[in-house]
Formats: sequence, structure tokens, C-alpha cells
Amino acid sequence: MHSPHNGRRHGRSIRKGYRRVTRGLALDLGSSCTRAWIPGLGIVTDAESGDPESGSGHGRPVRRGRIVDPESCGRILSRIAATALGTDRSETLIVLSHPVLAGPEHRAEVRELLAALGTTSIIVLDSARAAAAYAGPQDGGPLLVVDIGAELTEATLLVDGMVRDARQAETGLIDLGRDEPPTAVVRTALDMIMEMWRQDRHGAVLGALRKGPLLAGGGALRPDVTNRIAVRLGVPVRLADDPATTVVRGAGLILGSALRKAGAAPALPGPVR
Repeated sequence: MHSPHNGRRHGRSIRKGYRRVTRGLALDLGSSCTRAWIPGLGIVTDAESGDPESGSGHGRPVRRGRIVDPESCGRILSRIAATALGTDRSETLIVLSHPVLAGPEHRAEVRELLAALGTTSIIVLDSARAAAAYAGPQDGGPLLVVDIGAELTEATLLVDGMVRDARQAETGLIDLGRDEPPTAVVRTALDMIMEMWRQDRHGAVLGALRKGPLLAGGGALRPDVTNRIAVRLGVPVRLADDPATTVVRGAGLILGSALRKAGAAPALPGPVR
């Protein structure tokens, strides 16, 4: 289980030079699925994170939240960009989410892959803030985001939209046997929350729990996961209408906001699907 120093603030990875952009693409590059969202159309890609051209055997360039095959990852991103943005990538903005505790090496690698696509501007942000942008309350108070994915489980405390504390475990739905109850995944999430609570000196975790944690990721689609977490914590939980796509939808909202600030033309009519 990994965690940052308590009180560390994340968010300075966002690049603000997007004033000349007119269109864009939001991405969630996960261990099991890659999702893409564009303004006016919503989610245009929701597929397994596999590369048929990979020579690594498994063809999955992202494992446990880390890029293990940059070349395959680049090909996947290139195919998505070609479909969503066409060949001319000028005046474009890409927003891509990463695991909350992704290190500087991972973030630098992501930026390099996105820059190779020929886009004008890039925003790289953590998945917890992306999820909160879509499904979190807008009161600016403390929020606990629990993201249960295929190969990672993360618990993040946000205060005023910034990461106050976070925990990550390389445990996910893929580690459960067929027809196996989600005991290990639920225990992992609860242990991380309790650890943050014990180390919290300002009562932010308690305030976030009173609101109810926001559950995201594929694990939040399973009632046996959400019900157990709610019962063990003794509080209701928050769920978006499609928890598995919460992160990419949030990245899409951030993209839309950036395009509006840049003075881009309104997108074609269409819901955030």
C-alpha cells in the first residue's frame, strides 16, 4: 500500500497554456479499459486497453496503473486521436487522467506520449479530481473518493479541490476469483480509509465521511462492493450514473471548461454520455 506525505498538495501538473485551442479530447488510460470523450458526442471509445501490434504477449501497455509498454501505449493513443481529432492536431487540447499517486516519471512519460500526437496543449491531472469534477458535490468541502478498478484501488481525500491525502493498493477486481466475494477488495478500501482517518488531525476525513464517499471505477458497479462499504462505514455512498466512466466524464467536463475559457466555438449539441 502506497501513500504520499500527509498534507501534500497535488495539482501543479496542470498546464495552463491552452488559450489557442478550439477542440479537444479527454482520455482515461486504464489498466483494463481505455476511454475517450469528446465535446458534443460524449464517450467515443470504451474498449479493452489492448494493442494487437504489441509483441509483449499480453498486449496490455498499462499494468497496475503504470505504463509498461510505451510504444504500444503510443499506438493506442495515436489511433484514438486519429479517429477523434483527425490528422490535423493543431489548436487541440488533450486532457488525460492518471492514478493519484503516479510519480513524476509516469507523468513525464504521459506528457511525452501526448506531445508526440502533435496536439497544441495538454492537461494531465489525477483521477480523483476528475471523478470529483463529474460526480462530487460543488461545495468545496472535504470529499473522499474511492476508486476501485481492475488492478488498483485508491482512496483520496480532497479538500477545496486539492489532494490532501491518498492511499493506493495494487489490488483490484482482477485479483478476485470467479464467483469469489469481493472481501479482499472491500477490506483494502476500508483499511486505506481507516488509515487516513487515524492520521487526520483536522477532521477532514470525518467531514467527508458524513457526506458519504464517492465511489468510482468498475468496483462501484457491483452492489456487493458498494453495500459492504456502506454498511461497514455506516454511511451512504455516492455513485454516479455510470461509475466506471466517472473519471473520463470528469476529464471531459474539465476539457469543456478549458475550451470555453479559450473562447472555442460551442460544441455540437449532445449530452455528456
